[in-house]
Amino acid sequence: MAVPFLMKENKICVRGELALIPMIFVNSFAVVLMLYSGSGISAISSVPYAFNQVLPGISLGTWTYIFQGLLVAALFVMKGRIHIPYLFSFVVGFFFGLAVDLHEAWIGFLPKGIGFQVLYFCLSYLLICFGIALANRCKMPIVPTDLFPRGFSQITGIVYSKVKICFDVSCLAVTVFMTWTFLGHLKGLGVGTVLAAFTMGKVIGWIGGWMDSHVEFVSCMEKEEIKRKRPQNYAV
Repeated sequence: MAVPFLMKENKICVRGELALIPMIFVNSFAVVLMLYSGSGISAISSVPYAFNQVLPGISLGTWTYIFQGLLVAALFVMKGRIHIPYLFSFVVGFFFGLAVDLHEAWIGFLPKGIGFQVLYFCLSYLLICFGIALANRCKMPIVPTDLFPRGFSQITGIVYSKVKICFDVSCLAVTVFMTWTFLGHLKGLGVGTVLAAFTMGKVIGWIGGWMDSHVEFVSCMEKEEIKRKRPQNYAV
């Protein structure tokens, strides 16, 4: 029986499987909470949100995994072949989309007010940053919106933080185009959205650097030869 927590080279060794399900529910909650704060939706969810506003007959969660499926397909094209772990990532993305709809169903019960909205934004921002840093290191399939910047960084050799910022800004550009063109006004974007898009890559890097110094993840999907190597720091 695998032990979930061990000490290895002065680091806590954690099973990546333990992080997967909490990561899906926490990250999806953070996305919905940021939108509920009134500061704007997170950049990585802004594209599904824009399509949901233009075509509201399809839920935000459904648009989320449609968008994630397109990201996985783009990685297949870039890699030049079907990569099985990317398919697992799409499955994780499907459940992430369901969790988004679940959180949307109850989030309205939380109190509102300026103080609460500031608190919700700060909490959601930190949760998203922590969740992405964790996803990049837990060695399990991750949500495609988190996978795409990491995969793009691996394929092209461009450092993760730069890819993440460019990806977030590109998502915002698509959202601006969609909402302005089809609704006649901007929707879903706020100060928090822009702030997150331009700073989240660096904050994820800082949190990831701390994780690399204190925690090492192992999982059933990890190859034995990779286990002997130090995890790559995608957040440099």
